[in-house]
Amino acid sequence: MKEFKILAVVVSLVLITYYGIEPYAHHVMHPEPAPADFECSDLKGVDTSLAGNAENGKTLVESNCIACHSIEAAGYPKMMPDADAAAAYGVTPPDLSTAGHIYDTNYLANFIFNPVTAMHLEHKYPEGGDKFFPMPASNWMPAQDIMDMVAYLKSIPKAHEEGIEAHKATFEAACGRCHGMAYAGIEALTPDDTLNAYIGAKAPDLSQYIKSRGRHYLHSFINDPQQLLHGTGMPRVGLTEEAQEEVITYMEEIGDSKKAEREGLGPWVLGYLVILAILAYLWKQKIWKELH
Repeated sequence: MKEFKILAVVVSLVLITYYGIEPYAHHVMHPEPAPADFECSDLKGVDTSLAGNAENGKTLVESNCIACHSIEAAGYPKMMPDADAAAAYGVTPPDLSTAGHIYDTNYLANFIFNPVTAMHLEHKYPEGGDKFFPMPASNWMPAQDIMDMVAYLKSIPKAHEEGIEAHKATFEAACGRCHGMAYAGIEALTPDDTLNAYIGAKAPDLSQYIKSRGRHYLHSFINDPQQLLHGTGMPRVGLTEEAQEEVITYMEEIGDSKKAEREGLGPWVLGYLVILAILAYLWKQKIWKELH
């Protein structure tokens, strides 16, 4: 009977901690971030209801973008090696072949309009400050022209495939300019020293971030890093929900490939512990029955 009293005390303390202290820690000291806003509804610089003209957008992209950005899928190669581009701009400009697939339409349009505002990096590049973001704002362009450019970028990606290779391609397009993943043999396109000077920190290797942060955290953080780490140099990436899921899935496929096996083993381990506890209790009763 004494063991059951001890068990009751332990259970009571656990419940007090879980339902008393834990909610306070998570909801008061560290409140839950707002749900991921994949439509980037705070960005209203461009009227995205306008129908874009991809043919005119192609001309505008050729005139305004390919001097810095490659679009390999459309026949526009890189103008210089990645390291040289990083040294020139602070970070390697992304290839835009998959931009129309991985980025939300509203984000993409408003990124062209004003990249600093779209990425929530006003604290790094304040208006009137002495530090300038390498990509200039196109807020001088009519909204129709911007939507034409978006329409062209949306027309480039081919039919999207599934599987780990497709997930890898999305990860590299969305994250690979700054982040490496050693477990997958992926090196960041921008050298660490260059990136450190650009954003004030080196971007971490993401091989184990799925374990150290977890899916829930990553979904909120990737969508808007400022919500969870105010002042960070990591920009809001503006991925669609589908693309963000592919990025996190790839991180899981590389960094936690045994997850299904581990979770499948869990019930067996708990069952073993329950049986062991019963046997231990019965053995204790047998050995000490004369004293009871």
